[in-house]
Amino acid sequence: MIDADADTGRIRLSIDGRRIDVEAGTTVAAALVIAGVKGSRLSVGGERRSALCGMGVCQECRVTIDGRAHALACQTLCRAGQIIHTHDAALAR
Repeated sequence: MIDADADTGRIRLSIDGRRIDVEAGTTVAAALVIAGVKGSRLSVGGERRSALCGMGVCQECRVTIDGRAHALACQTLCRAGQIIHTHDAALAR
């Protein structure tokens, strides 16, 4: 699998087991929107939550990136080959 295309400036990563291509420099939060993910985590009350403030203060955009839990999607740039898991995937089960 090729994870980066130097000609187009696009990179490939995985969100909830699905491969997507995004522009280099894209935040994980933006990649989630591009991938059509409706929420990145569940609140204690069971509501879907996603990026709100875009600057890491609210922490609503927490996801697991390459096995590291509670990473802030709005503050993390996508990297080629990155594996991102949201709690939204658990909602679909």
